Amino acid sequence: MSWKITPIKHKGHARLKIEFTNNPILNKKIRAIDGALWSAGLRAWHVADTPSNRMQLNLFDPTATLKEVDFSEREALMQSSEVPAHVAEALNQFNYFLQSRRYRNNTVKSYKEALLIFLKFLSPKKPEDINLQDFILFNNEYIIKNKRSASYQNQVVNAVKLYFSTITKKNLEIAQIHRPRRSQKNPNVLSKEEIKKLLDMERNIKHKSMLSLAYACGLRCGEVLNLTLKDVDSRRMLLYIRDAKGGKDRVVPISEKLIILLRNYYMAYKPLKYLFEGIKKGSKYDERSFQLVLKKTLKTANINKPATLHWLRHSYATHLLDAGTDLRYIQELLGHKSSRTTEIYTHVSNRDLKNIISPFDTL
Repeated sequence: MSWKITPIKHKGHARLKIEFTNNPILNKKIRAIDGALWSAGLRAWHVADTPSNRMQLNLFDPTATLKEVDFSEREALMQSSEVPAHVAEALNQFNYFLQSRRYRNNTVKSYKEALLIFLKFLSPKKPEDINLQDFILFNNEYIIKNKRSASYQNQVVNAVKLYFSTITKKNLEIAQIHRPRRSQKNPNVLSKEEIKKLLDMERNIKHKSMLSLAYACGLRCGEVLNLTLKDVDSRRMLLYIRDAKGGKDRVVPISEKLIILLRNYYMAYKPLKYLFEGIKKGSKYDERSFQLVLKKTLKTANINKPATLHWLRHSYATHLLDAGTDLRYIQELLGHKSSRTTEIYTHVSNRDLKNIISPFDTL
């Protein structure tokens, strides 16, 4: 149902009069605007006539003639599986580009999903007509109102920047699209005692091997599951991680203790291709199932922390740093492109902190 916005003077102030027939969704949206008031005399809601309010009411150009807009139709479209034709065409073009550049499947999937949400929200606007004010509106009316995370918002920024810099080069000024401010959170880690308790508690040798490898070599979940039999070099005591994040390969040392565990696992399961296979021989172990293995083992070990598989990687890096390993080596072992990424572990390592004496202790 459409609605009408008219600039008026009310009690000497510039206001926007908002008229619409009974619409609970729209009524809720208007009431949420700062300074929104109901006038019995006007029989309408009104808000301050400001550029920000005009933008919030889907009026991207503050000097343009006010027009009718429809928030209820937008909400219906966002909740439906319907994809407008112009959005579908944009996604096909974007997919074709991403495939030609050999982006990883997970990246292609996440970028397309982010662009789909963005373009659907701004529909019926065509991509070539979208501008920076539209992007700000999307951040406020979709990202923030739906309490999406900063990392999700950053993913949308990545997808939108790439799409508009390669496919549609109109109106949207790429350089002015800013990333969200990220909170500086320390990585979550388990103590060495908790890691030992966790691994000792797991009786299934396959699950024990998977969890041990994730911690012992600082691997991401996908890196564990992508390992093949040829990636383990037991003679040279090395593990090869191929085509990891960013398309990079790396090599990490693997201990004799872990080699023995993997040999025992191999004798029990005899995998054909992947080191850890699913129910079907020759197929990769399922990522969701791997997460559930950790969750179940945590519960059995009575470790009441919301740990994920990535916590094992964080714990590996932190424990290396605690033991005195140079940060540059840890960067190489983890496959970090920038040393700044690796430096986050200095915030949770107790190597130097434990040597600090509180002035309280000298009183």
